[in-house]
Amino acid sequence: MPYRKYHLDQTKAPIHEALERFRQMRVVPFDVPGHKHGRGNPELTAFLGQQCVGVDVNSMKPLDNLCHPVSVIREAEKLAADAFGAAQAFLMVGGTTSSVQSMVLSVCKRGDEIILPRNVHRSVINALVLCGAVPVYVNPEVDQRLGISLGMKREQVRKAIREHPKAVAVLVNNPTYYGICSDLRAIVKMAHEAGMLCLADEAHGTHFYFGSGLPTSAMAAGADMAAVSMHKSGGSLTQSSLLLVGPNVHAGYVRQIINLTQTTSGSYLLMSSLDISRRNLALRGREVFHQVSNMAEYAREEINAIGGYYAFGKELVNGDSIFDFDTTKLSVHTHDIGLAGIEVYDLLRDEYDIQIEFGDIGNILAYLSMGDRPQEVERLVSALAEIRRRYQTDGKGLLNQEYIDPEVICSPQEAFYADKISLPIEETEGKVCSEFVMCYPPGIPILAPGEKITREILDYIEYAKGKGCSMTGPEDAEIERINVLVR
Repeated sequence: MPYRKYHLDQTKAPIHEALERFRQMRVVPFDVPGHKHGRGNPELTAFLGQQCVGVDVNSMKPLDNLCHPVSVIREAEKLAADAFGAAQAFLMVGGTTSSVQSMVLSVCKRGDEIILPRNVHRSVINALVLCGAVPVYVNPEVDQRLGISLGMKREQVRKAIREHPKAVAVLVNNPTYYGICSDLRAIVKMAHEAGMLCLADEAHGTHFYFGSGLPTSAMAAGADMAAVSMHKSGGSLTQSSLLLVGPNVHAGYVRQIINLTQTTSGSYLLMSSLDISRRNLALRGREVFHQVSNMAEYAREEINAIGGYYAFGKELVNGDSIFDFDTTKLSVHTHDIGLAGIEVYDLLRDEYDIQIEFGDIGNILAYLSMGDRPQEVERLVSALAEIRRRYQTDGKGLLNQEYIDPEVICSPQEAFYADKISLPIEETEGKVCSEFVMCYPPGIPILAPGEKITREILDYIEYAKGKGCSMTGPEDAEIERINVLVR
């Protein structure tokens, strides 16, 4: 049975159905793309298959247009809005990065303040670079044992709203990469009482809309906009996403904002994958995510029984900075076996052919979703047990802290476009950074434009590089130099 009562026929998939009709028409293509249903690129066709390249087509009247949908895409958006409990949904083909940026750009302009946690994905701060809004950071608490940043405390948000009454919005991670949720309903209420909008980055929360016993979704909590990463737990193709809006947001204006940056050649492979995946979630999501939660809970128990590891879960909930926990997330602390998370990540891939989502300096995350099976979870548990037996050390010299409070000197936009010089990283202490530095994944900046470079941050970067974290952001691909403001 579906999770909620739907108003529209969720068995329909209008984009998919239109593409199947198009396939049967045997249309002669004198339009783009140039591979002409795969005939012009036989190697590509052999790799992807005729079924795929045959529907990699251009916008045309029978298939609608993503920039101004009036037929099948519009119908698919209405079905998505109905399935997710939103007033309006937009199909996004630039990943959840484009959803997040469109969300922020829809509510912020140059000089506006927006309240947000500092442990946001880089796409949020990228949006501030583009529009010139000024961040008001609510620095999250840190779990000292796990070394991870938590959610926003209610009193912190209340204080930020009180001190910045002209802020236009509050943005919330729902959940964090590790599965930690803030009290979203309370934050929505505080924002609305202050005349502000509430935005949710739900890149890792698609399943909240269809599971039982999972944290509250943004739309159910009354949030005004939510960026939902369908290709993560929703099962659609990589780079496909949804942007959801509530009744208090002008949907026509949001469409204009989206069209500022989104491609005019929307991929029908991505759009049809959103359409088909939405149908699957609406019809079977509750049962599927119940099974995923059970698998993750089983894995937690088995991993904790190994000893040394700590697969954390709902026991962390404290009613505030950890208001709730996403039980589908399999996050594991590795320090007690003397290994950094990134070292366990590398061992799983290189020695056991197991690819997990990411490893950082203290934890790993195995992303469980609808495509996982119990036997693969057993294989992961067995590999972790063997890694402990073979590679456990005393852990001397391991760092634990994942989050360092930033000292913001100027806005991201001002710093990004300011005059700058490139310095060797060891000479940048005390300077103001003009670019991003982060481990990816998870893509949360260690440094963002406009922040002061401290010795603690430099030590963290050196340590993360030494442990093998994938560092991205600066112009210098080797992360040996950083661009700083000329002051």
